[in-house]
Amino acid sequence: MSELNCVNPFSGESIGTFKIESFEEQKKKVTLLKETQKRWKNLDLKERLVLIKTGLSYFDKNRTEIAKDISEQMGRPLHYCEGEVNGFFERANYLCEIATETLSPDILNDKEGFDRSIEHAPLGTIFVIAAWNFPLLITVNSIIPALLAGNTVLLKHSGQTPKIGKHFENAFNKLGSFSNLIFNSILDHKTTGQVIEELAIDHVIFTGSVNGGKQILNHTSKRFMTPGLELGGKDAAYVHHDADIDYAVETIVDGCMFNSGQSCCGIERVYAHESIREEFLEKAEKLIRKYKVGDPNESSTTLGPLAQAKAADFMETQVKDAKNKGAKVLVGGDIQKISKGTFFQATLISDATHEMEVMKEENFGPILPVMQVVNIQEAIDLINDSEYGLTCAVFTKDTSVASEIANQVDTGTVFMNRCDYLDPALPWTGVKNSGCGSSLSKYGFYGVTRRKAIHFKTKI
Repeated sequence: MSELNCVNPFSGESIGTFKIESFEEQKKKVTLLKETQKRWKNLDLKERLVLIKTGLSYFDKNRTEIAKDISEQMGRPLHYCEGEVNGFFERANYLCEIATETLSPDILNDKEGFDRSIEHAPLGTIFVIAAWNFPLLITVNSIIPALLAGNTVLLKHSGQTPKIGKHFENAFNKLGSFSNLIFNSILDHKTTGQVIEELAIDHVIFTGSVNGGKQILNHTSKRFMTPGLELGGKDAAYVHHDADIDYAVETIVDGCMFNSGQSCCGIERVYAHESIREEFLEKAEKLIRKYKVGDPNESSTTLGPLAQAKAADFMETQVKDAKNKGAKVLVGGDIQKISKGTFFQATLISDATHEMEVMKEENFGPILPVMQVVNIQEAIDLINDSEYGLTCAVFTKDTSVASEIANQVDTGTVFMNRCDYLDPALPWTGVKNSGCGSSLSKYGFYGVTRRKAIHFKTKI
């Protein structure tokens, strides 16, 4: 296949044809990126910050077009898409704010006659492979720290959202007197592997599936290179007996259904204390019934089509498996077709157990299975009974309950009374099959730099 045809998942119409680039073209790009990086890393950070902020202004000027591109490429209701642009700026601006302090050398003054410090040196040219489900937010996590730290970037955005990759190139490829700071490339899997194994790439950051992460790890192993991997999730929520049930229901349902459930940190399983289980289910059912599938351009639509129609079959299989093993589908559970779009209805499942795939394997859809638990320890054991470890959420009025759970669960983030949100001041990281490495916070900068020890003996 020499061309990528990008199709609107609702209308089925083509919204752009893109040339799939060759390995030889990537060679040229990487050569240019390496040449630019030699100059870019030596530019004072204050000047890099000014230029990066100029690049950020592109996204502000083109908000409407970018929001429209997100909606058309992946099917999210248009009225939700500008919210992603706002989130983009929240992250980018915070990373700019902490860059000077984070990237400054760590000075050691405790040894007379020596100048010693630890510098945070750029890695070089970084290959960022970004996913489609939050095409701005996923990409900004890597691009801004990489450029601020003095790296250049080769970006491969998802074949679902190639226009977003082009927006990043438009914004940051040329800043001031610097050209060739970032290139967006349209690549197939074979060429992607070749780029990692054979070109002068210094680091890889990948966001995507567990299987995709395994392939990236295989490629980087040929280079003694450890990639940053943000992979899947099967994120859990525990609702304690003292929780504000109305608030918990509203937060958890939104955390499951937003973006049609296509979020690695969306809630995919709920453990409700036996004393509040019935109330939780009753209120969740009422709320979930209000979700409306339909045209992403209609303001009344709250659930858009799935970005990839084939995903619906897997969701349907999980629901059938749950029903066959004794679960009850209280709302939804079916595939729905409108225009050329494939939707999966907002779904609520009761009487779930860990014998069911819906509680074990990520489905990336708007499905909320609920399981009853008798105490905190049972909730902890069930949360940890997973191949994934991205986030979990605890709903309680008692901070000590949340702390007890946080101390024992194997996840990168533990929320109390919220979910499905990335705070740019905190590291975003996973354990087990949810990946390795961190983005955001000061630790996101440490992932795109290396420690260089400066050890000068000044008195002989």
